[in-house]
Amino acid sequence: MTRNPLTLVPNIITIARVAAIIPIVWLVMSGDITLRIIALVLFVLAAASDWVDGYLARAWNQYSDLGRMLDPIADKLLVGILVAALAWDGSFSGWDMIPVSSILFREFFISGLREFLGNTAIVLPVSKLAKWKTTIQLVALAVVLLEGIIPGLRLVSDLMLWAAGLITLWTGWNYLRASWPHLSGIGPK
Repeated sequence: MTRNPLTLVPNIITIARVAAIIPIVWLVMSGDITLRIIALVLFVLAAASDWVDGYLARAWNQYSDLGRMLDPIADKLLVGILVAALAWDGSFSGWDMIPVSSILFREFFISGLREFLGNTAIVLPVSKLAKWKTTIQLVALAVVLLEGIIPGLRLVSDLMLWAAGLITLWTGWNYLRASWPHLSGIGPK
């Protein structure tokens, strides 16, 4: 008997991560320091849930097509929507927008590339570096949130953000390079 994917614990955790985005963003945009602390706690829990849902899916053999589709979308929503809120509230400097834009560009571009290649024999497996990329993005955004609570972390948050941006671009380049033979018409059809 096939279980309903909505009742699988890893999928419930992933859906909760998506649902957490709305209160996190509202708390950040409130401008209140206490609410920002709550937003940071919720964000850290949501970010950690990315590891937890994957671990439980493997440990309990609770894989589903819904989970495989929703997990990377949840990560991209968490990063992308929080980036928009942090840009809106002035947490990013003008220079910060360079790595932030590179993160958003790569996430949209590679998602589109995967969708385009979906009907072909070309598969772009997620690399270990790409998994670390997500972790580094989440840690960088947590430090940016923390900077709004504990002044004096600008250099740390900037370094984390630039590291996340550079690794994000590198993984995007690797995916583009792997798919280029198909896109250019040189590779197998």
